[in-house]
Amino acid sequence: MIDYNRIADAFLVRLKGEIPLVNHLGLSPLQWDGQTLAMTAALAPNVNDKGTGFGGSLATIATLCGWSIVMLYLRAKGRDDDVVIRDSHLEYFLPVTSDFTAKTSLPEPALLTAFYQKMLEKGRARIDLVIEIKQGDKVAMRLTGSYVALEKQR
Repeated sequence: MIDYNRIADAFLVRLKGEIPLVNHLGLSPLQWDGQTLAMTAALAPNVNDKGTGFGGSLATIATLCGWSIVMLYLRAKGRDDDVVIRDSHLEYFLPVTSDFTAKTSLPEPALLTAFYQKMLEKGRARIDLVIEIKQGDKVAMRLTGSYVALEKQR
């Protein structure tokens, strides 16, 4: 049985070591089940002058959530690839007034298989994701983004 909690905990430690900004976002332990990733963050370190969630922080955490799920997926496949965001579109719907969660899921199996096959064949592949910032069941912000995985040059 795969211990997704252990994998997520180790991944968060790695993130905090490699991306200094992550240490300042108020992230709770990641919730990862092999298909869906949730990153919960405290409002306090991500607040703006109005006392609500700062748009830049929300965008950062949503971007990080998408990047992380691609990294976790590739690591589960035994790969150590680079992942970058290619482009994104942000939509803000509601002010964030308390702690919040960024959540995303891997795409349907056929799209995920095509992504992985392209990685194997070309050493480069793109995957499109939707990441939502939620407070409870309400969507406050949505990031639609394309992430590119690149085989590391040795």
